[in-house]
Amino acid sequence: MEDGRFRGPASAGRTRPTGRSGNAAGRRALDVEVAVAEEPLPLAVLDFVGIEHGESPTAAIAGAVRIAQSVEAAGYRRYWVSEHHNMTSLACSAPELLTAHVGAHTSRIRVGAAGIMLPNHTSLKVAETFRTLLAMYPGRIDLALGRAPGTDPLTAHVLRRGNAADAGAEFPGQVGELLAFLGDGFPASHPYARLVAAPVVDERPELFVLGSSPYGPRFAAVNGLSAVFAHHMSPDLAFDALRAYRREFTPRTDGATPYSAMSVLAFASADEEATLEFRAAWTLTIQNISRGLREPLRPEDVREFAQSTQFRAARHADDGRMVTGEPKAVAERLLEMRREAQVDEIVVVTPSLDRDRRMASFTALAEAWRQAA
Repeated sequence: MEDGRFRGPASAGRTRPTGRSGNAAGRRALDVEVAVAEEPLPLAVLDFVGIEHGESPTAAIAGAVRIAQSVEAAGYRRYWVSEHHNMTSLACSAPELLTAHVGAHTSRIRVGAAGIMLPNHTSLKVAETFRTLLAMYPGRIDLALGRAPGTDPLTAHVLRRGNAADAGAEFPGQVGELLAFLGDGFPASHPYARLVAAPVVDERPELFVLGSSPYGPRFAAVNGLSAVFAHHMSPDLAFDALRAYRREFTPRTDGATPYSAMSVLAFASADEEATLEFRAAWTLTIQNISRGLREPLRPEDVREFAQSTQFRAARHADDGRMVTGEPKAVAERLLEMRREAQVDEIVVVTPSLDRDRRMASFTALAEAWRQAA
């Protein structure tokens, strides 16, 4: 960081380093937690906290807790919540609050936001929020940063108080400010040098940079940060972008190494009908969003769509975005994708209408992963 700013990926300049996962105290706290269980699997869950048709947001959030508890029991490493706004089908507009709630109902799994859409927030407030979470759940908090709005342009305009500035251009400076508030510090001459992000804790969240285009992993590589790429959004770009991240990584501390993850739409089940409906529900969701429809899907609409010629045509044009089928086959494909992308973790994205089916899929995948790995 120079003058409180980080460089975007178009610049080859180096920045002052910060560690990947906080200091030794935070790592020791985590070690104590995992000592009572097996080493966590290199698997995470990204949850949109979907509101099923006919249920309340209260029930959806209670369901998210059940999901987190289920994947913790199955041995997953992380449970993450996304940030989306102006969506009546989702209950994830405040991922920091959901992180706190899920943290209170779990004991070992890392919890966090993937991500915080940084242009929607101030860096100081994000630092204060995540330091508070660390004070509540030491050694367990993750923070993934995105530069997208997580919503439509009008909602983004309101979230950013009418600021029409280019969010992408501001993102490097925001990241630099955030990391300064989290412990890197500002130059003595900087106007923010006297500010403190309270409460002051002796660790920082494990930090990642989100991306669905080459920008995110390139930014992470140039600045020595961990990267997560959304294969579920841009499957055609994921592998090249993540391999480039590892090649181009610039250490920010002596001995620092690249660390990356890739999110993948996946559903593991021997039930062919459940698999078909999962694929149909995601396809219909994306089509509805493009039409401006943001309501929860009705199960009968999904079943009808699953039998339609429109869905059959979409399946014929499958771009490899979804990995579904028998748990063994899903696990083997995800392991293959992990090797191909040269990533450390796979983040499983399973947005389904049926929460019990989702939990069964997560559990089956964990069991199959252990056997296949």
